[in-house]
Amino acid sequence: MVSVGLRMLTVPDQRVPSHKVLQLILGPLESQVMEVLWDGKECCVRQVLARLDQKFAYTTIMTTLDRLYKKKLLNRRLLGRGYVYSARVTCQEWKDTVARDVVAKLLAGPRSSHEALVACLLEAVRLQQPELLQDIATILGTRGHTLTSGYGGA
Repeated sequence: MVSVGLRMLTVPDQRVPSHKVLQLILGPLESQVMEVLWDGKECCVRQVLARLDQKFAYTTIMTTLDRLYKKKLLNRRLLGRGYVYSARVTCQEWKDTVARDVVAKLLAGPRSSHEALVACLLEAVRLQQPELLQDIATILGTRGHTLTSGYGGA
């Protein structure tokens, strides 16, 4: 049920720098490389290099692809003398996993902070995309007007 709510909260896929969370966790170059591979095709290092907006050294992209492979975000297979890479997970699957992990870590804190965490999340939704509160209310089986009145004193 949580992942459905998270899907509704995500930004539509666009070219970098659309995924701010992605950049916070992976870093700007890794994010750009993942964006290239999320377009759905296998790419060798030179193909990734050609599709990036900035100029990078071949070895920089090769190292970045290797690191993403070791982080289990990419598949790779040997083709001739080099590897071709593809995304192991979709962008949405990755964002859902990261969101669940972040929430799980926040909920691992003291029980007294759980209500504040939920209130902060709902307040962020209210400020960023208030129309989603009704969707959240529907998912939770509650009435929307009780969620739209605000949380956290705002």
